[in-house]
Amino acid sequence: MELGVIGLGRMGQIVVNRSLDAGHDVVAFDLSAEATATAAEAGATAADSVEDLCDRLGAEKRIWLMVPAGDAVDATLADLEPHLDADDVVVDGGNSQFQASVRRAEETDAAYLDCGTSGGPASAEEGFSLMVGGPEWAYEAMVPVFDAVATGPDGHDRMGESGSGHYVKMVHNGVEYALMQAYGEGFELLTEGRYDLDMETVARTWNNGAVIRSWLLELCEEAFREEGSDLGDVADHVAGGSTGTWTVQEALEQEVPVPLIYQALAERFDSRNEGRFSRRLANRLRYGFGRHEVARRSDEQ
Repeated sequence: MELGVIGLGRMGQIVVNRSLDAGHDVVAFDLSAEATATAAEAGATAADSVEDLCDRLGAEKRIWLMVPAGDAVDATLADLEPHLDADDVVVDGGNSQFQASVRRAEETDAAYLDCGTSGGPASAEEGFSLMVGGPEWAYEAMVPVFDAVATGPDGHDRMGESGSGHYVKMVHNGVEYALMQAYGEGFELLTEGRYDLDMETVARTWNNGAVIRSWLLELCEEAFREEGSDLGDVADHVAGGSTGTWTVQEALEQEVPVPLIYQALAERFDSRNEGRFSRRLANRLRYGFGRHEVARRSDEQ
């Protein structure tokens, strides 16, 4: 398949690389000439504009957007609009708000697939988990590329109509907040408790057969191995919060109680104010799965 990829940050480059590795042809563009050159070095055909990218694709265009959620998506769709028709497919792989995805699906001439993407840069080798919303025919048309970018056929599926992919990813992120908070609180109690424990040893033991084993717990083990049981100079500052906020807002509208997700979101916001071990671990875990920058104590204002 011939695929156009617009947005060549960490995640976009992975889409390019995994698609190329699976034998697909890729045309790549980014506002950064350096990022476009990196994709070209991997084997993609470089485009110098959105128009150039569209000109290089066939009659039925398949385009993957991996640009920041919000205005950048709308601006890119506006640039694409003159070059697309109903036979084309556009995938939005960013963390867009699901209501915005519903609107874009209605306004875009091409079939619009909202694709929740989980795994982060750490999944470059294994592949992503993809939660896709939008027309079934468009999803089926993209399956060869989804197979390549995801962990395989079991790593992606169509969730339902437009908006459902980003909706499922929104709730996924809310669950992620709560899980990180639970691990953080447990390790904080162990750290402040009555025994002198090595946190890496605890995490490694739990990861081998325990009920609470998980990838996040593996990242806890990694964090303690690299930072020490006291997490060294990792700051109590947990960034992010948009998708968790959307999850809580949706829960309020649907009258569904989500106290654990709400409390985890509140802890993130409170981390801007005072220090807690649990939030310092959450700070470091965000590096583990997403390679987000780790705020350090010396970096705090």
